[in-house]
Amino acid sequence: MSTSPGLRERKKARTRATIQREALKLFQRNGYAATSVEAIAAAAEVSPSTFFRYFPTKEDVVLSDFVDETTIERFVEAPPELSLTEALTYAVRTGIASLPEEDFELEHLRNRLIREVPELRRGLLAEMMRPMELLADGIGRRLGREVDDDVRMYAGAAIGALTLLEPSYHDVKDADPRALLDDIVERTKRLERILVLPDPD
Repeated sequence: MSTSPGLRERKKARTRATIQREALKLFQRNGYAATSVEAIAAAAEVSPSTFFRYFPTKEDVVLSDFVDETTIERFVEAPPELSLTEALTYAVRTGIASLPEEDFELEHLRNRLIREVPELRRGLLAEMMRPMELLADGIGRRLGREVDDDVRMYAGAAIGALTLLEPSYHDVKDADPRALLDDIVERTKRLERILVLPDPD
């Protein structure tokens, strides 16, 4: 009997998550530059070729899923009476609340690595296009409207606000990760005062 697509996809998702989790643990223990793809693959109990099937480069294991499809689904499915920025806050808060403590700490580490490692900072600029497109699609689905230039510009501004943290966080390695993510949520709320999505023509 063949394995159903649902089971295959869940197995792939578990493998992907395991690789990311083990990579972040190694980065925390040994440093980003000193950690090889071979070491990550060994820790995740996969071959290097399997690693590269999920992540084309070592940078991708940190940058992938910076804003993921699950967050966008929470945004789309948020209570209908919420505004766009309120729905985004809801999605972020719900995602934070659902994380086990270990994964929460690893997310904090991931954010710190992106701020501190030059090649990751450069990679984030390219990676931001993917979450912008995801959010723009989510806005179109939530509002039942075409994803036009206004929607894309709104999504780009929102993702930019979520990824540009206050300078005071940049050099604080031991900052409380809860406070850091509270800052992300607060930024989402502030978007309500700054961004207005015009009605379609």
